[in-house]
Amino acid sequence: MSNITAAVIANRNKKHFLGVPAPLGYVAGVGRGATGFTTRSDIGPARDANDVSDDRHAPPATKRKKKDEEEEEDEDLNDSNYDEFSGYSGSLFSKDPYDKDDEEADAIYDSIDKRMDEKRKEYRDRRLREDLERYRQERPKIQQQFSDLKRSLASVTSEEWSTIPEVGDSRNRKQRNPRAEKFTPLPDSLISRNLGGESSSTLDPSSGLASMVPGVATPGMLTPTGDLDLRKIGQARNTLMNVKLSQVSDSVTGQTVVDPKGYLTDLQSMIPTYGGDINDIKKARLLLKSVRETNPNHPPAWIASARLEEVTGKVQMARNLIMRGCEMNIQSEDLWLEAARLQPPDTAKAVIAQAARHIPTSVRIWIKAADLETETKAKRRVFRKALEHIPNSVRLWKAAVELENPDDARILLSRAVECCNTSVELWLALARLETYENARKVLNKARENIPTDRQIWTTAAKLEEANGNIHMVEKIIDRSLTSLTVNGVEINRDHWFQEAIESEKSGAVNCCQSIVKAVIGIGVEEEDRKQTWIDDADFCAKENAFECARAVYAHALQIFPSKKSIWLRAAYFEKNHGTRESLEALLQRAVAHCPKSEILWLMGAKSKWMAGDVPAARGILSLAFQANPNSEDIWLAAVKLESENSEYERARRLLAKARGSAPTPRVMMKSARLEWALERFDEALRLLEEAVEVFPDFPKLWMMKGQIEEQQRRTDDAAATYTQGLKKCPTSIPLWILSANLEERKGVLTKARSILERGRLRNPKVAVLWLEAIRVELRAGLKEIASTMMARALQECPNAGELWAEAIFMETKPQRKTKSVDALKKCEHDPHVLLAVSKLFWSEHKFSKCRDWFNRTVKIDPDLGDAWAYFYKFELLHGTEQQQQEVLDRCISAEPTHGESWCRVSKNIQNWQFKTPEVLRAVVRELSIPT
Repeated sequence: MSNITAAVIANRNKKHFLGVPAPLGYVAGVGRGATGFTTRSDIGPARDANDVSDDRHAPPATKRKKKDEEEEEDEDLNDSNYDEFSGYSGSLFSKDPYDKDDEEADAIYDSIDKRMDEKRKEYRDRRLREDLERYRQERPKIQQQFSDLKRSLASVTSEEWSTIPEVGDSRNRKQRNPRAEKFTPLPDSLISRNLGGESSSTLDPSSGLASMVPGVATPGMLTPTGDLDLRKIGQARNTLMNVKLSQVSDSVTGQTVVDPKGYLTDLQSMIPTYGGDINDIKKARLLLKSVRETNPNHPPAWIASARLEEVTGKVQMARNLIMRGCEMNIQSEDLWLEAARLQPPDTAKAVIAQAARHIPTSVRIWIKAADLETETKAKRRVFRKALEHIPNSVRLWKAAVELENPDDARILLSRAVECCNTSVELWLALARLETYENARKVLNKARENIPTDRQIWTTAAKLEEANGNIHMVEKIIDRSLTSLTVNGVEINRDHWFQEAIESEKSGAVNCCQSIVKAVIGIGVEEEDRKQTWIDDADFCAKENAFECARAVYAHALQIFPSKKSIWLRAAYFEKNHGTRESLEALLQRAVAHCPKSEILWLMGAKSKWMAGDVPAARGILSLAFQANPNSEDIWLAAVKLESENSEYERARRLLAKARGSAPTPRVMMKSARLEWALERFDEALRLLEEAVEVFPDFPKLWMMKGQIEEQQRRTDDAAATYTQGLKKCPTSIPLWILSANLEERKGVLTKARSILERGRLRNPKVAVLWLEAIRVELRAGLKEIASTMMARALQECPNAGELWAEAIFMETKPQRKTKSVDALKKCEHDPHVLLAVSKLFWSEHKFSKCRDWFNRTVKIDPDLGDAWAYFYKFELLHGTEQQQQEVLDRCISAEPTHGESWCRVSKNIQNWQFKTPEVLRAVVRELSIPT
């Protein structure tokens, strides 16, 4: 039983693969990293018993030959000579015979290879050139690296050259300065001779220094006795040098071949001016030579060849080439002109004279000949000779006339108009030089010869105006249009308007007005007349032709006398470009045709008031009351006129009448404001309480009431007023800001934040509320909260210029420039961003750029008072008096009304009588220099 159990256990422990043949490709131990190997027993004996006998017992020579062949074959067919694409490098069939079929196949393959190589050759050559150029750019030759430095050696002076240190040890460099003093240790014998204070210019030949001086014999040789004079040695050396230079400078024939003084200058002038590749020059020279030889009668080839040589510095070769070209192409004026250009002045005269003999009808050659002359008399002679050959050349006549005095010019022009009777310029030039009667005759002849030109007619009109015949001007212009139409000339409005502008610039005002009146209605549809004429007036004003613009407005108002828009445009034009008298005359006509237009009455009254004529202004306003009873604007204008002239009682009576007849919110506000300005607070508050009951949705009433209560230090009443006002006017942004600022001044920062938050919820995407909330945090010193709030604000209002302007100066100085670029990308034409960029340049002391950006800001928005204030402060600190006055005048003309700092000053009740200059100066005093 136990034996059976042992056998079962042995069978159970026996591996199942024992005695089983190994699978295909099995290598023992490969799983644990072992390497397989093969032994002789694995593959069996080397030979089978039935194999044919080998040559192991053959003769040695035969065995050696066969062994060499096997080694050669193995060498060709081993793995090292095998390539995946091309196979074995050796020939697999080298033992086979080479017959005609093989030869034919090789020829076919060779032709195919050659064809493929030709197809790729151009690409391969181009690729090779590009690689070579890239290599030369990356690793230029040493010669190329120092070429610019070698050229700049021409500007090195002798002093700079002498200070270049010697090559050698940098710790012990000696300066190459031949004029520097060299100290040599002296022997005791020479020192002892000079101890007594004596000075000697001789040297004892027996001393050691004598051997250092040229011409002094060394010891042991025959020397003359006596002392040696050092000065004479120096003089002798200079004389010897002069003799040698004289010998070199004169040749056998006596002509100088070397200029000792200008030798280096001549060498410098030999430096080639062309810095390109010499191979390109050679190719261009070869190509142009081929063109010249192929077609020698092609002038551009000769010109190009000459200019190539000129560029490369071979001027003489260029001259020779161009002269050969002239010989081959005698009738080419381009070649002759190029030859004259290349030659020196004296030779150029001879060349151009030869050209004039060959081509006497060339205007350009004659003009070049006159240009080469230096004296006016010689120029006249050339032109007269030219006019003998070419009498019908207008260009020659004009050039000849320019050199003459008026009397001779008139004689020349008389002949010129006979030869060139179709030249308008010559006829007009002659008319200008003649007397009035003769000029009229000349212009009549000109009209007969040239009936299709408008300049002759306009010149005749200017002539009549200049001589006082104003009534003839309009007749001539009308006749010109009729005559030109009969002769088939199209009347072009633009050309005639341009002619009118030119007439005005020349001082012929009546002529320009007559032209405008005659052509203004030509080619204009009836429904387009108003807009077209307004555009014409704007164009004339832009060209500074103000009389033409007045003529356009006069004609338009004659056709449309009841159009208020045209009267307004004409009034603004006179205000900007005319005089006060012309403006008032126009406004009188305007109110006569448009009596219901309040703004025309107000402009007339303001003009009289600004001129200091207050009674006349009152008269205009009284007439305006009659034409427009109960007009709010006229009532308030009358009140302003009286209050500005310190007639406060009259102003109060006017306001009382206005409240009785036209009780509007603005009338109530102006009434309360006048009482506030006169420090009658109780009366002002009474009026405001009555006003907010009648007009509760007018926010300025609530704001004024709260501000008066703040001024009286009744902060609780002011807060209640603001709260009540916000309930009635929740969309009034200034009211929210006033309420928040009051709480901030009281020290209740949390409530101020709450008010601004409610304002933003009630009025989303309003940048001013976000800006005020950010400033509240900044004033509290919480910059991190302000930065977070700025990021939220820019997300909600990405195009708000006020926020971007604040964000720029919240950044650190290195980051401001990047922030300004981002701001300009978002708000390129926003005046607040442009103002912030101007301040940024100011802080960086880039004053020129700062001035340019200030100009750009006030040009985009002239109503922004803050921009004018910063601009004026900048000019006060960094500008001239002229620039300061210019900014002040421009600001007064613009009359700005907006801007945070500007409104804070102008709306302060204590400054209620400030004019624009006073407000500007007060704002400037409050502003700080940007840092």
